[in-house]
Amino acid sequence: MVYCSSSLASREVENLKKPFMAPREVHVQVTHSLPPEKIEIFKSLEDWAEKNILTLLKPVEKCWQPQDFLPDPASDGFHEQVKELRERANEIPDDYFVILVGDMITEEALPTYQTMLNSLDGTRDETGASLTSWAIWTRAWTAEENRHGDLLNKYLHLSGRVDMGQIEKTIQYMIGSGMRIILIWDSSTHHSKNGQLLSPMGIQPGLPRSMGTLSWLKFVVTLPQMKSDMRAYTKIVEKLFEIDPDGTVLAFADMMRKKITMPAEFIYDGREDNLFDHFSAVAQRLGVYTAKDYADIVEFLVDRWKVKDLTGLSADGRKAQVYVCRLAPRIRRLEERAQERAKQAPRIPFSWIFDRQVQL
Repeated sequence: MVYCSSSLASREVENLKKPFMAPREVHVQVTHSLPPEKIEIFKSLEDWAEKNILTLLKPVEKCWQPQDFLPDPASDGFHEQVKELRERANEIPDDYFVILVGDMITEEALPTYQTMLNSLDGTRDETGASLTSWAIWTRAWTAEENRHGDLLNKYLHLSGRVDMGQIEKTIQYMIGSGMRIILIWDSSTHHSKNGQLLSPMGIQPGLPRSMGTLSWLKFVVTLPQMKSDMRAYTKIVEKLFEIDPDGTVLAFADMMRKKITMPAEFIYDGREDNLFDHFSAVAQRLGVYTAKDYADIVEFLVDRWKVKDLTGLSADGRKAQVYVCRLAPRIRRLEERAQERAKQAPRIPFSWIFDRQVQL
């Protein structure tokens, strides 16, 4: 028995030394849980998705590109443009740079999200170039999203206010860690979830108007696409409520009980184990993304999908209906408690901004 125990300990020590082991490991994994009859629902919606979802995509030639909003390296005025950008960036407080960096890293982990989307039963891209409506949407969505990380990355690089080396390490760590999915593993849950992620992935109403530098103001061009994504996801789930109200409300409630898993949950810079909690606390304090926003989004979706009006549900379906309809007020009460706790928050260093301290 002693030999077995020491061998196990040796293997554990050996595992800790593996150079590319993810800093965050998911030990409870869910693979394929969508039953055949649910997969058939998504297959039957192929034509509907082509007519109602793919039409929301904008042609590449009509899309903005990061270079449209950055100094032109081929122009004679490039150095002056960079100088102006840096002067304006100097007016931005450190805590807002923490948020910009966290958002950029979240966007740069795009390979993880496409991997996750291609694991979903009923909608995955089976070949990497599938011509199904769901696969086309996934690739086009990924291509459009890729511009956001590029724009933020280049802006932050030119600003001179952040430690790009630490940021690049964080991106590599995060992509290597993957993403924890603890929800019902089906496409209806995924599409509900993406509606919840609208704010942290791009809409930042709490950022001050005084930060309205030329470059910053142009970041709002990402807003129309986020609204387009939101329209797509709400329409998809709306359709699922029409076809399978009981299954969809059960998935919605299950997702909300387990809470939304944010894409940046495993964010890590090689130093700080609680980096996501710290980043989230700064975002909450600044009003960039708060529990109130979360409650507003839940309330919007419950109203949009007419969850209160659902009839003919199973006993479990009715319980799920009541749960999600009462959720927004409950979240708002939790928000009030969180605000009280935030008043005593300490200041801590962030490696992304050369270890300058920011209040949580």
